[in-house]
Amino acid sequence: MSDASPCIACCKLNSAKVCTGCYRHITEIVGWNRLSEPEQAQVRLLCLQRKPDVDAGPPGDIPITQAEWQAGKALLLKQKLSNQPQ
Repeated sequence: MSDASPCIACCKLNSAKVCTGCYRHITEIVGWNRLSEPEQAQVRLLCLQRKPDVDAGPPGDIPITQAEWQAGKALLLKQKLSNQPQ
């Protein structure tokens, strides 16, 4: 398995913050390079599962701007912190 990103350089987010080009959530895009190969494989499976619903929905119209990227990083950090044992 390769760590090659599923990105197809068609970066637009839908209202659920899922890219309508590669079907990754913004947190998966932001954190891609930090994922292990098994985690990347899991994301690829999630993308395949999301594809029909994303394709059936409205087209993505939110560009992945610096602000979206930073918001994705903040959400990813929040998710990681909430998953840590107390």
